[in-house]
Amino acid sequence: PWRRIEHTMESGGRLFFAGPEERRLEVARLRRTHRRIHGTDTAGRSYSAEDPAVRGWVMVTLYESMTAMRELSGEPLAPAERDLLYAEFLDVCAALGIPGEVLPASAAEVPAYVERTVREVLEFGPEVRHMLHGVLREAPAPRRLGRLAPVWPLLRVVIARAVAALTVSDLPPAWHERFGTSRGPGGAALSWALHHGLRHAMALAPGRVRYRRRSVSGAPAPARGAVPRARRGGDSRPARLEAFFRQVLDQTGNGRVDSADLQAMVHTMCWRLELPAEREDEVYAAFEGWWRQLRATADADGDGAVDCGEFVSAMLAGVERDPAYLEKGLVPAVRALFRAADADGSGYLGADEYRLLFGGPRVHPADLNDGFRELDADGDGRVDEQEFVAAFCDFFAARTDSTAGTGLLGRA
Repeated sequence: PWRRIEHTMESGGRLFFAGPEERRLEVARLRRTHRRIHGTDTAGRSYSAEDPAVRGWVMVTLYESMTAMRELSGEPLAPAERDLLYAEFLDVCAALGIPGEVLPASAAEVPAYVERTVREVLEFGPEVRHMLHGVLREAPAPRRLGRLAPVWPLLRVVIARAVAALTVSDLPPAWHERFGTSRGPGGAALSWALHHGLRHAMALAPGRVRYRRRSVSGAPAPARGAVPRARRGGDSRPARLEAFFRQVLDQTGNGRVDSADLQAMVHTMCWRLELPAEREDEVYAAFEGWWRQLRATADADGDGAVDCGEFVSAMLAGVERDPAYLEKGLVPAVRALFRAADADGSGYLGADEYRLLFGGPRVHPADLNDGFRELDADGDGRVDEQEFVAAFCDFFAARTDSTAGTGLLGRA
């Protein structure tokens, strides 16, 4: 959920507060992402994130959540302020290609639209209950907790209960009437204290606290996550593979990797690279091929997922047993990744392209710079596809840290 929040904040910043070109890129990126979200639900009904009515509902609820928070804080927006805010939302909806007929025509029509949708369309099924009560109870420790991470299992129980109570409390009356839920005295008191308290606190806070500054990349400051060294004379592969599993593959932090984790990892990389749809499809397909190999060779207990121990054991056994093991899964994925990151089609990655590909909150920029310099053996400021592939093979296969590829994610 933390990466999802980061992406949502970054996406909102690009849609609402950036210039026309950045908004155009964000609209294209959202379209590429949403076209992958479709299927059939447990009742046999088809669904798609490209459904105009669904997309319109999502945008209206973003607007409505802002007006609702102002009401709950005791300082509601004036009608003219609502009109101005809604006009800004309609402008973004138009950029997203959402047809006007699925949206309320004015801010004054939004309350009736929301009530009608709640009473006639929404459902209170297991997915909603999981979002309310399950997601935070399962969430890994946020990286910003630092040394407090060990107490997260206790903190998240309390936080999950409080967030669920607050969310239910703040739902519109039509929801409570239809589904038999209730604010309850505890939820109502929590809602009043939080919303009113934050309004007064933010009014007194300095501007640097009140407003969230966007960085150039839109991403939060990274935390150092270098690969640990092995003891002198020892085999450094297990430490590197464990670090790769934790920092790169395990997207949810639950200690297990499945197809969804690799798809999420690819989504994050494609999100940065602004790829056209066909190039994005190539990267997804290549990593799905690697997942099939991983599952066939590493899923020892047959539960459809691979834990860290299974991953390390399978990779070590694979490269020892079969010289072509990496060529059958990892290498096609790495080649697809290189070609996606090679934005100008030059056949080389420059330092900026390399940092864009591997950058993020789990790896420190200094480590990326070190890794790139090691790969750039001739010092010409670029890395070709063969050097890139060889570096990944070294990362997974080299017994010592003396080869350039072992520094892909930095060194301790």
